[in-house]
Amino acid sequence: MTKIVLYRTADGLYTGFSVNGHSGYAEEGSDIVCAGISALTISCVNAMETVAGVLPEIKGGEDGFLEMHLPQPIGSISASRMHDAQVLLRALHQGLSSLADEYKKYIRLEVLTK
Repeated sequence: MTKIVLYRTADGLYTGFSVNGHSGYAEEGSDIVCAGISALTISCVNAMETVAGVLPEIKGGEDGFLEMHLPQPIGSISASRMHDAQVLLRALHQGLSSLADEYKKYIRLEVLTK
């Protein structure tokens, strides 16, 4: 099962996400659930810099691990860049929610408010 956590502040701003594990839907290389999660998260990470102009903190590793956080302090990001970053993270949340609804046995999605 893939475990996904989206991080938000108490006032609702998305600050990042983490993804860990393989879904187990199919063998590695043939797993459409993992491919969907990867496409959504990697697109978000790439667009954060190229579209929003925000350089996120990124960690990656084995077993499907990817973590991205907006730079801290979050107030250092300009209003226009923060707007674009929020649009990207809301779109990511929507896409991951759709996948999690369709493949409930393979994805656990949580929103954690800090």
